[in-house]
Formats: sequence, structure tokens, C-alpha cells
Amino acid sequence: MTSHTIQGKTVLIAGGAKNLGGLVARDLAARGARAVAIHYNSAASRDAADETVAAIRAAGAEAAAFQADLTTAGAMETLFADAIRAFGRPDIAINTVGKVLKKPIVDTDEAEYDAMAAINAKSAFFFLREAGRHVNDGGKVLTLVTSLLGAYTPFYATYAGTKASVEHFTRAASKEFGTRGISVNAVGPGPMDTPFFYPAEGADAVAYHKAAAALSAFSPTGLTDIADIVPIIRHLVSDGWWMTGQTILVNGGYTTK
Repeated sequence: MTSHTIQGKTVLIAGGAKNLGGLVARDLAARGARAVAIHYNSAASRDAADETVAAIRAAGAEAAAFQADLTTAGAMETLFADAIRAFGRPDIAINTVGKVLKKPIVDTDEAEYDAMAAINAKSAFFFLREAGRHVNDGGKVLTLVTSLLGAYTPFYATYAGTKASVEHFTRAASKEFGTRGISVNAVGPGPMDTPFFYPAEGADAVAYHKAAAALSAFSPTGLTDIADIVPIIRHLVSDGWWMTGQTILVNGGYTTK
């Protein structure tokens, strides 16, 4: 029978150096993962990656960090190959990579659109492709999307639109990989209290987001706390394996489908 615990498993996390990805990496190590391979995008994240690797090792797991711009299929192939060379085939593969753009459609240029599509959609597709090729039978695959998939809003067309494609990739992958016992899901957090959120928002928008969720009054910041997302991810890549092909919005009642 396939084991659905985290104990002894090998994990690969794209975008695993800091913020939510880094916290997930540390959590899975603390829960008994054997090895955690984390990806970071650029030299600016190297120190955070090194700190996360040190924390994973302190928790008793093996760890290594790999730098890559994951907007090409070749780079994604290399990331999986490097991680496999270090620790073996992953049992759990998690993709937290993403980019936000808040801008009216009429002001968005082609280069901005292409960058959003490459980071949010193309990289997610090829992450799923490589996961399908390399994740062990009975494994778990998860991608971060956004709660804006359940919103009716202006200005986020490229962000929500390029993340929306991942919902369809997830469903297809769950059907294709399910014959090997692999579950595939997407999690869409609400606006999170991380450096990823604030640069795109003005003061009025920040105030709105901090008050919009049904449970805002019970959050320290009014926003989604990454610590509240981690248990959902942990469940989906372990005992929650029977859930597959789903996009789950986790946002304290910020929005729903």
C-alpha cells in the first residue's frame, strides 16, 4: 500500500527559498522528510536560500539549493535533473513560483504580458510535465495559484489570467498521472502578508484587502498569514492524497467560486 506520510520522503520545492515556499520547506523537514531540494530564482535570493537550507538540515533532513530562471523548459528539466542527482526522484513536488502585475489592460504592453505568461503559466506547465516524468508513483504534486481565480475584479487580468491556466493544467495532470497514484492539486491563497504583496498595491488597496476577508478581524494583519497556508499544503501532500484535480481557495473568506 502506498504511504501517504511525509516521513522519509524526498521533496522538491520551486520557489522554496523564502516566504511561503521557505516555510513549507522547513515544515516538511520538521515533519520527517528525508531530503528537501529548494529552488531560488536569482542571486538576490541566495542568502534566503542558504538560511532555509541550514534550517532544513538543523531539522534533520538533507538539503540543497539550486538557482534557475524557470521560464524555459530546459531550465525546468535541469532543475529536476539536479535535484534527482542529489537526492533521488521526488515523492513530493511543489511549485510556488509566481509574479504579480496590477495594471489596466489598456496600459499593459506585450513584454509585460509575455513575462507574466512565462512565469505564471509556462513555468507551471513545464513543472507539471517534469513532475509527471519524475515524481515517484504514489507521489504528490501541488502548485500555488491565487484566490483571484474566484474574484470579479479589474487590473489583475494578466496575473489571474495566467494563473487560471494552471487550474486547467492541474485537472489534466490529475487525470494523466492518477493511474500512477499521483495526486495533483492547486492552492489559491488570498492576499498574503509577504513582500510579494505590497509592491503592487497602493495604501487604499492594502486597506481594502486587509478588511475584505470574513475572518480578517482574527488575522494579525488582516491578510492571509502564510502560516495558515502551510497546514493545507502539508495535508494535500500527505493524508489528503484522495483530493486531486482541485483548485482550493484558502483565504479566510476573501473570495469564493
